Amino acid sequence: MDAATRDVLDRGGVIDITTVGAKTGANRRIEIVFHQFDGKYYITGKPGFKRDWLANLIANPQFTVHLRGGAGADVSATASEITDADQRAAVLYRILTESWDNEPAKAEHILPRWVDHAPLVEFTAA
Repeated sequence: MDAATRDVLDRGGVIDITTVGAKTGANRRIEIVFHQFDGKYYITGKPGFKRDWLANLIANPQFTVHLRGGAGADVSATASEITDADQRAAVLYRILTESWDNEPAKAEHILPRWVDHAPLVEFTAA
Protein backbone atom coordinates (compact mmCIF):
# COMPACT_ATOMS: atom_id res chain seq x y z
CA MET A 1 0.00 0.00 0.00
CA ASP A 2 1.41 3.39 -0.93
CA ALA A 3 1.98 6.22 1.55
CA ALA A 4 -0.91 8.39 0.26
CA THR A 5 -3.38 5.54 0.71
CA ARG A 6 -2.06 4.76 4.20
CA ASP A 7 -2.32 8.46 5.11
CA VAL A 8 -6.00 8.60 4.12
CA LEU A 9 -6.73 5.41 6.09
CA ASP A 10 -4.92 6.72 9.14
CA ARG A 11 -7.15 9.80 9.30
CA GLY A 12 -10.41 7.84 9.53
CA GLY A 13 -13.57 9.41 8.20
CA VAL A 14 -16.14 8.70 5.53
CA ILE A 15 -15.60 5.89 3.03
CA ASP A 16 -17.68 3.68 0.81
CA ILE A 17 -17.48 -0.05 1.28
CA THR A 18 -18.56 -2.81 -1.06
CA THR A 19 -19.61 -6.02 0.65
CA VAL A 20 -20.99 -9.26 -0.73
CA GLY A 21 -24.63 -9.81 0.23
CA ALA A 22 -25.05 -12.51 2.87
CA LYS A 23 -28.20 -13.86 1.22
CA THR A 24 -27.96 -12.69 -2.39
CA GLY A 25 -24.23 -12.84 -3.09
CA ALA A 26 -24.62 -9.53 -4.91
CA ASN A 27 -22.23 -6.63 -4.34
CA ARG A 28 -23.60 -3.97 -2.00
CA ARG A 29 -21.99 -0.52 -1.76
CA ILE A 30 -22.72 1.90 1.06
CA GLU A 31 -21.27 5.06 2.55
CA ILE A 32 -20.06 4.62 6.12
CA VAL A 33 -17.80 6.21 8.73
CA PHE A 34 -14.72 4.42 9.98
CA HIS A 35 -12.37 5.13 12.86
CA GLN A 36 -8.63 4.61 13.30
CA PHE A 37 -6.95 4.15 16.68
CA ASP A 38 -3.39 2.96 17.17
CA GLY A 39 -3.12 1.67 13.61
CA LYS A 40 -6.35 -0.34 13.76
CA TYR A 41 -9.51 0.40 11.78
CA TYR A 42 -13.09 0.08 13.03
CA ILE A 43 -16.64 0.41 11.73
CA THR A 44 -19.61 0.81 14.05
CA GLY A 45 -23.08 2.32 14.12
CA LYS A 46 -25.70 3.42 16.58
CA PRO A 47 -27.14 0.60 18.68
CA GLY A 48 -30.55 -0.90 18.10
CA PHE A 49 -30.70 -1.17 14.32
CA LYS A 50 -30.27 -4.19 12.07
CA ARG A 51 -27.30 -3.65 9.76
CA ASP A 52 -27.10 -5.44 6.44
CA TRP A 53 -23.44 -4.45 6.14
CA LEU A 54 -22.69 -6.32 9.37
CA ALA A 55 -24.51 -9.47 8.23
CA ASN A 56 -22.66 -9.25 4.93
CA LEU A 57 -19.25 -8.91 6.62
CA ILE A 58 -19.95 -11.77 9.02
CA ALA A 59 -20.92 -14.03 6.12
CA ASN A 60 -18.20 -12.74 3.76
CA PRO A 61 -15.40 -10.92 5.62
CA GLN A 62 -13.59 -9.86 2.44
CA PHE A 63 -14.71 -6.44 1.19
CA THR A 64 -13.49 -3.35 -0.63
CA VAL A 65 -12.83 0.05 0.92
CA HIS A 66 -13.29 2.93 -1.51
CA LEU A 67 -11.19 5.83 -0.20
CA ARG A 68 -12.00 9.45 -0.78
CA GLY A 69 -9.75 12.44 -0.65
CA GLY A 70 -6.38 12.61 -2.34
CA ALA A 71 -5.91 8.85 -2.57
CA GLY A 72 -9.15 7.93 -4.29
CA ALA A 73 -8.04 4.31 -4.09
CA ASP A 74 -9.86 1.02 -3.73
CA VAL A 75 -8.34 -1.17 -1.04
CA SER A 76 -9.02 -4.83 -0.29
CA ALA A 77 -9.91 -5.41 3.35
CA THR A 78 -10.91 -8.15 5.75
CA ALA A 79 -13.38 -7.62 8.61
CA SER A 80 -13.68 -9.34 11.95
CA GLU A 81 -16.62 -8.74 14.27
CA ILE A 82 -15.59 -7.74 17.78
CA THR A 83 -17.67 -9.72 20.27
CA ASP A 84 -15.55 -9.59 23.46
CA ALA A 85 -17.33 -7.19 25.86
CA ASP A 86 -14.13 -5.67 27.30
CA GLN A 87 -12.64 -5.05 23.88
CA ARG A 88 -15.96 -3.63 22.65
CA ALA A 89 -16.11 -1.28 25.63
CA ALA A 90 -12.57 -0.01 25.10
CA VAL A 91 -13.03 0.66 21.37
CA LEU A 92 -16.54 2.09 21.63
CA TYR A 93 -15.52 4.43 24.46
CA ARG A 94 -12.77 5.85 22.24
CA ILE A 95 -15.20 6.24 19.34
CA LEU A 96 -17.75 7.98 21.55
CA THR A 97 -15.22 10.39 23.09
CA GLU A 98 -12.48 10.86 20.50
CA SER A 99 -14.34 10.53 17.21
CA TRP A 100 -17.77 11.79 18.18
CA ASP A 101 -16.73 14.29 20.89
CA ASN A 102 -19.00 13.06 23.68
CA GLU A 103 -18.02 14.21 27.14
CA PRO A 104 -16.52 11.33 29.17
CA ALA A 105 -19.44 11.32 31.64
CA LYS A 106 -21.98 11.02 28.82
CA ALA A 107 -19.91 8.33 27.10
CA GLU A 108 -19.73 6.31 30.32
CA HIS A 109 -23.49 6.66 30.77
CA ILE A 110 -24.39 5.41 27.29
CA LEU A 111 -21.53 2.91 26.89
CA PRO A 112 -23.36 -0.15 28.30
CA ARG A 113 -26.06 0.14 25.63
CA TRP A 114 -23.44 0.52 22.93
CA VAL A 115 -21.48 -2.49 24.19
CA ASP A 116 -24.63 -4.62 24.25
CA HIS A 117 -26.24 -3.50 20.99
CA ALA A 118 -23.98 -1.59 18.59
CA PRO A 119 -22.38 -3.28 15.58
CA LEU A 120 -18.59 -3.26 15.72
CA VAL A 121 -15.99 -4.66 13.36
CA GLU A 122 -12.26 -4.24 13.06
CA PHE A 123 -10.78 -4.40 9.59
CA THR A 124 -7.37 -4.82 8.10
CA ALA A 125 -6.47 -3.26 4.78
CA ALA A 126 -4.10 -4.81 2.27
